[in-house]
Amino acid sequence: MTETDPKDVLRFYLQSARDALLWKLDGLSEYSVRRPLTPTGTNLLGLVKHAAGVELGYLGDTFGRPSGVRLPWLDTAAESNGDMWATADESREDIVGLYRRAWAHADATLDALALDTVGKVPWWPAGKDEVTLHHAMVRVIADTQRHAGHADILRELLDGAVGMNQGNDSMASQDPAWWEAYREQLERAAREADRTS
Repeated sequence: MTETDPKDVLRFYLQSARDALLWKLDGLSEYSVRRPLTPTGTNLLGLVKHAAGVELGYLGDTFGRPSGVRLPWLDTAAESNGDMWATADESREDIVGLYRRAWAHADATLDALALDTVGKVPWWPAGKDEVTLHHAMVRVIADTQRHAGHADILRELLDGAVGMNQGNDSMASQDPAWWEAYREQLERAAREADRTS
């Protein structure tokens, strides 16, 4: 990455979020990557499926560069929230492959267009639908990083695996006893604050 090229900076942060999101699937069973772990059904594979659609929409269709990839969950008759979970017929490999194709398509858009290129977001209201490629890139980075954070929490709930990425866990300690003491300290502070409020 060159820090002087804005496209390189944007691409670096988007790719690091992409990689982190996919890394959270590693080593898990089909059930674990699909199972709903929150009351609203948030699941790891659904986050990847959603991220693929976001990239194809904002960094493809918006700039007149359709990918040609059909996203059934966008059909009029599709089930609500269909981009946030994987059906039994959609394999992990299919969804990860879709996401990688979305990366390639989005990267090609970034290569082909200037950051000040204006596109129209098809699902935004007319008259408020214009966006620059720079704005769209920042939006996609923010969305992908947000979902990578969701994936961090889901993975920790599933099997305790934590970390920022495969080469850098970014954790304060590797000692489970340290984390237990730390969590107890936070619990005490929360209870004390609750008593004094």
